[in-house]
Amino acid sequence: MTLTQPKPYPPPCKDLYIYLVKGVLRDDDEALLGSGFLGNWVEAESSFLFFSKPSRGRITRLLAARPVLELDDEFHFAYEEWQGGGLDPLTIAPFLIVPPWLERGPQQGLMTILLDPGVVFGNCHHPTTQACLKALSLVARKTPLGRVLDLGTGTGILALAAASLGASEVLAVDLNPLCVKTAARNVELNGFTGIVRVLKARAEDVAAEPANLIVANIHYEVIKGLLKKNAFCETANLIISGLMRSQYGDITVRLKEFGFHLIREWDHDMTWYTVLAGR
Repeated sequence: MTLTQPKPYPPPCKDLYIYLVKGVLRDDDEALLGSGFLGNWVEAESSFLFFSKPSRGRITRLLAARPVLELDDEFHFAYEEWQGGGLDPLTIAPFLIVPPWLERGPQQGLMTILLDPGVVFGNCHHPTTQACLKALSLVARKTPLGRVLDLGTGTGILALAAASLGASEVLAVDLNPLCVKTAARNVELNGFTGIVRVLKARAEDVAAEPANLIVANIHYEVIKGLLKKNAFCETANLIISGLMRSQYGDITVRLKEFGFHLIREWDHDMTWYTVLAGR
């Protein structure tokens, strides 16, 4: 029997061509965008359409078919520039985050996570992501993670880290369809399909579900609203990140009001704050 060697994972394109369109595309609109189309980032009532090659002609045909849409602007970035670097393996103990197009063998004492960020932000270079990874590993050293909710999953990196640390179940949610697609691809890459479920939803839709741990690296206003609704009442441990200094002070006060105590906090240059709290 001849064994088929797995195909090498394709590296990212060198350049990104981005078209900002006023309006939101339908699913069937993407059929007009051709093989160079990489994804659609929806922001409010606008769509950022990503391509690996110049595609003004494709955009013109799309606008002709859907007159309700309007081209607002266009941009050109090198992929590495768009991602802010971050194309090399990165160690954030106990994790080794590796782009899947690079060959990197296992390293003793580290858990390897394959991460293809695509055109979504979340390549682990932001300090809030790194602090969340440290907080996850701290919780896992003290207690089994059990069921984990990852609110605002992005590329799925925190859900993947939770699964690597032994979580029995992870629900990873994001409202952005492109994030959902990217996270689902990374879940499959790492063989966690049976553990991590990726869902298109608002954090408000799932935050009240029972969980041993919730990770919320999301906007301050969303976190504040969830706390006001006591949405975390079924949660033993909570990691909140993405906070600026003044927001951090407000959130820590609110956490204490709802029965949480602070276990650990991280700050980056007194600008970005991450909080680990428990009951």
